[in-house]
Amino acid sequence: MRVRNALSRTLVAAATAGLLATLAVAGKASPALRDCASSVPYIAGQDGYDTFRIPAAVATGTGALLAFAEGRHDGAADTGDIDVVLRRSFDGGCTWDPLRVVVAGDGHTRGNPAPVVDPRTGRVVLLTSYNSGAVTEAQIMRGEVTPEQGRRVFVQMSFDDGGHFSLPRDITDEVKPPDWRWYATGPGHAVVLGGGPHAGRLVVPANHSSAPPEGSTDTGREAKYYGAHALYSDDGGWTWSLGFVDDSYDGLDNANENSAAELPDGRLYFNARDEKGASGGNRLDAYSNDGGRTLDRPYAVQPALDDVPVVQGSVLQLPGPDAPLLFSGPSVPTVRQSMAIWRSTDHGATFVKAMTLSARRAAYSDLVPLDTGRVGILYETGVAGAYETIEFRRLRIDELN
Repeated sequence: MRVRNALSRTLVAAATAGLLATLAVAGKASPALRDCASSVPYIAGQDGYDTFRIPAAVATGTGALLAFAEGRHDGAADTGDIDVVLRRSFDGGCTWDPLRVVVAGDGHTRGNPAPVVDPRTGRVVLLTSYNSGAVTEAQIMRGEVTPEQGRRVFVQMSFDDGGHFSLPRDITDEVKPPDWRWYATGPGHAVVLGGGPHAGRLVVPANHSSAPPEGSTDTGREAKYYGAHALYSDDGGWTWSLGFVDDSYDGLDNANENSAAELPDGRLYFNARDEKGASGGNRLDAYSNDGGRTLDRPYAVQPALDDVPVVQGSVLQLPGPDAPLLFSGPSVPTVRQSMAIWRSTDHGATFVKAMTLSARRAAYSDLVPLDTGRVGILYETGVAGAYETIEFRRLRIDELN
């Protein structure tokens, strides 16, 4: 209770300090938004960072657009001195305010931003992952690190459209079993359930790895022990529970980086990267009929997305009973290149490619709803390599039909 009360006081102070900023957001996010095709909120080598990676985007109730990323100080590697950073837009993604640090690595690795907006309160809830900057994912997978060095999970909140965030609060013990080694939230936006018995539930898609069975001779980074899972909160992000766990660990379908969308019928649709699974597909999907507590069936190959290489992808359900489900990802099976968007009109059973954004190199992405008739995509791209910039594109929904 003391932790919750302390966090409450922190958030109230932040909300008070940011009141004028909140009012400014409301004023800037007017109906007469600027129109533009694209913008580039993150460029490698700027703001003291070598590389920006792992985009995640949400739109708040006032119309502010938040673009999160990892700011990697010393190079493009996944481990080291890495901050979670944010840029905000008040004109639908055409221009961006200066970069701010949401949580500093201070020599360690902070990343995998998974933001969601609680519509009941308007607050932004952000989950992130952590590990010591002195260890690698392979070492964590092999169990060669202490619990303090390994992967941990944190939550932060903002009451003023990302102007201020509470200090990160460790929720690892709530959502990570002791035999898990790797852990990653998202990456990409989380979801809030809009109706039914679990209305208001925050659901964060995530992934993990488990230790090999006792007596196993497996060594090295064993991808077959990867699995997807979800965590959820029914009180706006104060407390968290572990939802479904994909724990087959059979080496066939190795669900890894995971994304989610709520379908018009209330089910949750999950789409995950297949990390070196032997079943032959690069994308896996599954459904949940109880708000992410269990799966209706295990993850299975989604053959309509075979053109997507082994990479993170994003899903977004557009509003309306007959609106399509969208998926974004690169569209060359053997290389991270040619970012594209697919649509599904049968709740994720099949997908059809709707648009290729560019032939340039491209990797991670996140889809976000914008003003009426538009959707945005925040994605890694470049000419010589996929991590030169994080670009934001504004697309008309009618272009995706």
